[in-house]
Amino acid sequence: MSRPIAAIAIIAAVGRGGAFVSQPRRAAPQTALWADPSIGIFFGTSTGSTDEAAHLIKAEFGDAASDPIEIDEVQGSVAAEFAKFDSLVVGTPTWNTGADMERSGTGWDEIYYSEMQELNIAGKKVAVFGLGDSVSYAENYADATGELHDVFQKLGCNMLGYTSQEGYEHEDSKAIRGDQFCGLLLDAVNQEEMTEDRVKNWVAKLLDEGILEAGRASAAPAVTAPVASPTPQVEQAASVVFEDQALAEEIIAEVKSSRSGYVAHYNPRSDKTMWISTDGRESYVTAGSPGYE
Repeated sequence: MSRPIAAIAIIAAVGRGGAFVSQPRRAAPQTALWADPSIGIFFGTSTGSTDEAAHLIKAEFGDAASDPIEIDEVQGSVAAEFAKFDSLVVGTPTWNTGADMERSGTGWDEIYYSEMQELNIAGKKVAVFGLGDSVSYAENYADATGELHDVFQKLGCNMLGYTSQEGYEHEDSKAIRGDQFCGLLLDAVNQEEMTEDRVKNWVAKLLDEGILEAGRASAAPAVTAPVASPTPQVEQAASVVFEDQALAEEIIAEVKSSRSGYVAHYNPRSDKTMWISTDGRESYVTAGSPGYE
């Protein structure tokens, strides 16, 4: 069976089984006053960890950034919402472990290849963040962050905030571009104590790269090879349920009878349902809608 893995990008990610511990924080120093925030923070989440990461990022930016906005809340008006800001920070978790597309298991998957393809945002500065478990999912650490990055890059955005892989315990990730991560990656499961410093250093890097400056922004590091556009397909490795109909029926029967144990997340575009356990430790994918609406 596939198991969820969290990931991040600046449009936000969530961690499995771990939550950030809120710590008293001093107010972020302000160097100027903004009539309106110039940075929009958007995130997707399934368990709330990406939400918490987004708020840590907001605290570092201070009044220069908006309060974090969950992407589910702006579906159907994404163009208008993104247009309110000069720059975007977006984040995501990873639930479809190892999949080639729609890896987040959040509202991002609903708009990547539909509503977002109609956006005219070439030149907008964007940074991504994501959460993941670099030990349990060492070969697929924060994969969804890479997809988040690629969707914005293909729209012509100026991608900022690439970070070093040093200090993590992963083996591989679809969020690696060249020899760096394509954004800020956080591990709230194994390295939670590093989260605040990583956020602080990343925001400082974004400020240095010109995320607040209308006339200048550092270019993202060159990627050694182009990333191929994702092709819709069923990922067998990501969901053994497609090969085990008996197991799928058992899960659905359990949910129908108890309405507990798993929460269904239906994607009408792909006509697939992801079943996520209430403890956030297991997930299964089945074809079609949940069947108990």
